[in-house]
Amino acid sequence: MAAIAGTDQGTRTCQGRGEGSRAGNVTRSLLGYLALAGPFYVIVSLAQAAVRQGFDPARDEWSLLTLGPLGWIQQANLVLTGLMIITGAIGARRAIGRSRTGGIWAPRLLAGYGLALIGAGIFRADAADGFPAGTPAGPAAHISGHGVMHLLCGTAGFACLIAACFVLARGYYRRARRRPAVASGVVGAVFAVAFAGIATGAASAAVNLSFTAAVILSSAWLTAVAVDLYRSTRAADDDRSR
Repeated sequence: MAAIAGTDQGTRTCQGRGEGSRAGNVTRSLLGYLALAGPFYVIVSLAQAAVRQGFDPARDEWSLLTLGPLGWIQQANLVLTGLMIITGAIGARRAIGRSRTGGIWAPRLLAGYGLALIGAGIFRADAADGFPAGTPAGPAAHISGHGVMHLLCGTAGFACLIAACFVLARGYYRRARRRPAVASGVVGAVFAVAFAGIATGAASAAVNLSFTAAVILSSAWLTAVAVDLYRSTRAADDDRSR
């Protein structure tokens, strides 16, 4: 009887490890989308900025790429990136857990950012600053309903992203992980300053390029967070298998 009981216990242990491994694999798959979202968005946007006629990276924001005959490419870019971030946010929720600092709000804020990107892709920006070709220089002459929605989605999304940076920074700090805590806080602060600059409507190359750099930085941060969570779930699975 003791031998049978021991066998049953061993079977349950193996089953528990197997279930944990499967759950970890699902979580890591979800996190993979979060890791890819930033590079995907940046590469597609930069490629368009390089070839779209009349687009000036020092003058025009990437949101203007949603306009013109090829605007559907940037619209799809925004929607697909948003979907990947929402999917990755589910993975982040599973990886962090409700009991840890940031386990509830960080995934929600990331999902909010993803949802806002989808909205920004659906509602196009208004033509401005000479793009598309033939548009007068300067701010948009007429603010349309979809232009207003685009701005609202962008504002809400960037606010969620900034807040997510600080929430995760606090979580890293609480776990005595100084370097990722500082990095997350710096990214949040840099993006907040860059967004404040672009929101003022100041038409200068320095402001626009600074905001573009902040978008690239935050995209790299999303990938770094996803990789970090991926490694933590892998380590947890390895510990359970021993």
